[in-house]
Amino acid sequence: MTKKARKGDELVFLPLGGVGEIGMNCALYGFGPEDDRKWLMVDLGITFASEFDEPGVDLIFPDLRFIEEERKNLVGIVITHAHEDHFGAILELWPRLKAPLYMTPFAAGLLEAKGAAEGGAPEIPVTLYTAGDRFRLGDFEIEAVSVAHSIPEACSLAIRTPLGTVIHTGDWKVDATPVTGWTTDFDRFRAIGDEGVRALINDSTNVLREGTSPSESEVAASLAEIVAAAPHRVCVTTFASNIGRIRAVAEAAEKAERNLVVMGRAMRRAIDVAKECGLLDGLPAFLDDEAYGYLPRDKVVALLTGSQGESRAMLARIASGEHRHVAMSAGDTMIFSSRTIPGNEKSVNAIMNALAAKGVKIVTDRDGLVHVSGHPRRGEMAMLYEAVRPEVSVPVHGEALHLSVHADFARSLGVKEIGRALNGRMLRLAPGPVEEVDEVFVGRLFRDGSLLTEPDKSGAAARRKASFAGVVVVSLTLDAKGNALADPEAALIGLPEEDAYGHAFRDVVETAASATLDGLPRPKRKDAALVGDAVKRAVRGAVNERWSKKPIVEVLVSVI
Repeated sequence: MTKKARKGDELVFLPLGGVGEIGMNCALYGFGPEDDRKWLMVDLGITFASEFDEPGVDLIFPDLRFIEEERKNLVGIVITHAHEDHFGAILELWPRLKAPLYMTPFAAGLLEAKGAAEGGAPEIPVTLYTAGDRFRLGDFEIEAVSVAHSIPEACSLAIRTPLGTVIHTGDWKVDATPVTGWTTDFDRFRAIGDEGVRALINDSTNVLREGTSPSESEVAASLAEIVAAAPHRVCVTTFASNIGRIRAVAEAAEKAERNLVVMGRAMRRAIDVAKECGLLDGLPAFLDDEAYGYLPRDKVVALLTGSQGESRAMLARIASGEHRHVAMSAGDTMIFSSRTIPGNEKSVNAIMNALAAKGVKIVTDRDGLVHVSGHPRRGEMAMLYEAVRPEVSVPVHGEALHLSVHADFARSLGVKEIGRALNGRMLRLAPGPVEEVDEVFVGRLFRDGSLLTEPDKSGAAARRKASFAGVVVVSLTLDAKGNALADPEAALIGLPEEDAYGHAFRDVVETAASATLDGLPRPKRKDAALVGDAVKRAVRGAVNERWSKKPIVEVLVSVI
């Protein structure tokens, strides 16, 4: 039974990630008066670093300092599904929260497998739930509703409170005939809608696309046709977590009387968990990559990781010829059964070009139905709005354009109130009209090698600048009176050897340093910090004058 609201109680929504961006999903729901609020967290995901914007950074996590300070009031964390942008931060960040964690069996299995693979991962107690379950965390009564998605066991959450019900969709789509996994339970959504829904917190990823998505079963049929018609080897790359797609490839191989070879640790790990959950029953054995080389060319289908151009993944190693067991030859077929995530186009195209240069046939979703998104287009979104009939729509899981278009679309469907959410902005959903009532700190944490650090302490910004204009280090040796004991020496990294007139940049730098030192009054030369600043400005100016770029300049002053 849902408790009655008390005087001063409020229901608020506070995203810490995933709104105004795609990825790093982490949302908070708060209930209670402002000075005594309990919190429920939904999802705890990551996003991937850009080699351009965050060079050298491996992963990006949400900065949870707001809820870390409130963790005694955090009643639980519920994970909607096991995609990295929804659960990938658990191993790193759960120890900072230590709140009860709820996951479906497949998600829990992947988390356990990830922890075992990484070594030294914390042991995290998990409470399992599945579609149809209802459980209470503080003042939040949660019902899991099955939805179709590109991973097994995805759930939307109906969150009941004394001030009304919120439906948090998570990632979802409409697929009446999935290869593996659940369909979207519109009967349950309609029943919840009949009870009354205060707010629908809804996926915006594909709001720019009209119509409805094809089914995974249609993709499976298309893959089977391509495999059957291929004269030689077929390799398929897709997301390791897309178990339905993996099953479709396995069935296509079986129909074509081919053996299926699995490559990549992430792919093997996801398959092992899926088998434990009974999601790949009835299929022939999956072979390891050692089998690839001795199978006849027309008897093999390879399933591999690397669809996003990851440099260390199987596909990149095969394209570059670095894999010891696996190679592709002219006449083989490479199917990209995936969508290229924005920002990965350059690395994916490089792999495609490398394979095409070998004579490999490339098949993408431009050539046939080899991939379908796991997110709803407008026609599917309209079906959910019709079923749920929310008083308020809050677009999430999208960039600014997605959120704006989603808001207009919801209004066109008759939703009277629109909540404009952004990371760090707290929306009061009830009582009263939806409105922004507070703003809290949100930020990012960088996984940089073995370190987890704040962006301004990571050195990534300096690396990016260095990649554009290089680094200059100038060494000066002075005595206590400010006399130079040696000529300045410079080390240049990433600068051209000469300017447009054939002058060596090292000479330019050392000349500028000497001239600056000579021009300083003797009393000022005794101040090492002042000397260093003056030389730094002069060197940057001299380089900029001849190159139109300003490198990072460091000056080391030694006083003997």
